[in-house]
Amino acid sequence: MSRRGRNARTVIGLGVALAAGAALLFGSPAQSGEPQPIPLATAWPNAARGSAPSKLPDGSEFSPALFLDARTAIGTTQSADAKTLRLIVRDGDGKVTELRRVPAEHRAPFAAVTSSGDTLIWVESVQGKQQLWSADRRAPKSARMLTADVGAMRFYDSEHDLIVADGTVHWVASGAGDQTEFRSVALTGGPVAVTREKGTWGLSGWPWAVDGQTSARGATALRNLTTGASVAVPSADRTVTACSTAWCQVVSINEDGYSRIDLSHPDGSARRKVLEGNVATAITDVAVLDRFEVLAKITTQSELTGNQQLLIYDLTNRHLVLISPDAGNIAYRAGVLWWSTGDQSSFVRNSLDLRTI
Repeated sequence: MSRRGRNARTVIGLGVALAAGAALLFGSPAQSGEPQPIPLATAWPNAARGSAPSKLPDGSEFSPALFLDARTAIGTTQSADAKTLRLIVRDGDGKVTELRRVPAEHRAPFAAVTSSGDTLIWVESVQGKQQLWSADRRAPKSARMLTADVGAMRFYDSEHDLIVADGTVHWVASGAGDQTEFRSVALTGGPVAVTREKGTWGLSGWPWAVDGQTSARGATALRNLTTGASVAVPSADRTVTACSTAWCQVVSINEDGYSRIDLSHPDGSARRKVLEGNVATAITDVAVLDRFEVLAKITTQSELTGNQQLLIYDLTNRHLVLISPDAGNIAYRAGVLWWSTGDQSSFVRNSLDLRTI
């Protein structure tokens, strides 16, 4: 799954069974009695925030794939002569450091960008073949391939598509039949380790994996890949479940035909309603940093702009916080949430470092 889903990501997490219904619900009037969100500046006045134009000084568009903090981003841009695509670091002061470039004929060649300290890791797709690469973000000519033995990689538009733990990079790939391959390689390169498990699994914070990645009902179990221990996830008819290691998100349609989003621990305990109405999840990952559920709501303004109201439910105090009244291109990785404001011809990218709250 590509992260370039744009506004389609507002229904990510609802699942195949509910996607069509959710799209219809977005046009419904809001229910009475919905909680009123607290403005971002009031709820978290000291949070680190950033904003930057969508274009670099040379006029080329910049598409972020990962923010290291509220003002430093890794992403892709096309060269001024339109012949190459570049993976770059854009610092808060405007400095640009090129890490890698490939011919522009290879569309969206850089994916699943993640980091471990100053080391960046990403998947590169050239001529239909995927490879795993790394670089020092401060060294322009340090990029090198870790391995081409990556299997048929699966991406779920999650911050866990690539995980770095104990000097090792982990990912999942499609196996023969109904199997998932758990693959890993050292950050220094070398042979790739492979284990296999029946079912469609994705990583969910090392060393845990969650099943049901392509199921209409979503997750039914979490498994520790180190110990083999499993946790069964409660599920019910007419719901779609997605889980992190700490929380499970349950999306359903209530008796009035509106979306309802609940959270509970994977064992079913501490369940609470997050929000109900013409709402949806805004990103794939559940309760990021074990605290923040990122949501989207379609409003009258949304129908004019194609954007949505961006909200966060804070699990520590059950407050609903308004991040932006008119957000597009919502994304999240490694503690930083970002979105655009404006229209497609002229827009600004905004960011919020949730780790500073």
